[in-house]
Amino acid sequence: MNQNNDLLRFDNVTKVYHLGGVDIPVLRGVSCEIKKGEHVSIMGPSGSGKTTMLNIIGCLDRVSSGKYFLEGMDISTLEDDALSEIRSRKIGFIFQSYNLIPQLTVLENIEMPLFYQQVEEEKTREKAINLARAVGLQDRLKHKPTELSGGQQQRVAIARALMNDPVLILADEPTGNLDSVSGKEIMKLLCELNEKGTTLIIVTHDAGVAKYSKKILKMLDGKIADEN
Repeated sequence: MNQNNDLLRFDNVTKVYHLGGVDIPVLRGVSCEIKKGEHVSIMGPSGSGKTTMLNIIGCLDRVSSGKYFLEGMDISTLEDDALSEIRSRKIGFIFQSYNLIPQLTVLENIEMPLFYQQVEEEKTREKAINLARAVGLQDRLKHKPTELSGGQQQRVAIARALMNDPVLILADEPTGNLDSVSGKEIMKLLCELNEKGTTLIIVTHDAGVAKYSKKILKMLDGKIADEN
């Protein structure tokens, strides 16, 4: 197995949640590799473990056992501060509900990932404007999220996810709240990013979304039941 091109690797990862004195196993020995530049969809019914897997990949949650490697680094052993640093510098997140800050303008929302990184304000502003242009929102910079359509809000979220030049974009049901036309536009945009070299992992229940990817991991009962 050539691991030189692996962006991330799971080695027999388990995740168990402890709720009210009861152990609830969610991931049951997941092993997989995702290479740099791949476009991967993770599918499965509710409770299959796909969102938990995405949260671990995104350093939002920890493994209970097993190993998770990102760019060759054993993420499983890192402290919270180190995980936060990786999230802010290497990973871009796109959510079904957009997670925009309603009080901020489009431009200010896009700038947020660099807000705590002590990047010069002028450089941050220039980069945010360029990204807004790239997602077709150059004429909406001063609008608030409530003044945008769902598709436009998701475009803001994509631009925001790109502000830290991530090696990996994680999208959880990115078209889930959109009509079919807007959904196709968002998938086209994400595919274009992937074609430029950004690794893209999407959690989806929608086979129409998954068909855009080169690899599909199908989860069932906390395991990868199929990979194609």
